[in-house]
Amino acid sequence: MPREHKYYTYILTHERNYIFYVGVTNNIERRIFEHKNATHKTHVGFYNIKKLV
Repeated sequence: MPREHKYYTYILTHERNYIFYVGVTNNIERRIFEHKNATHKTHVGFYNIKKLV
């Protein structure tokens, strides 16, 4: 029997809602945690994109 895989498409935005980031993951809780703890070395960290839409 094939194993079921679940994936999530998510959208994050900047606090003023003018920059968006779209991603896909199989673990939404882990991925949101990673985004919220991103450093300024990453795109998400540099633009402070942390609000889940």
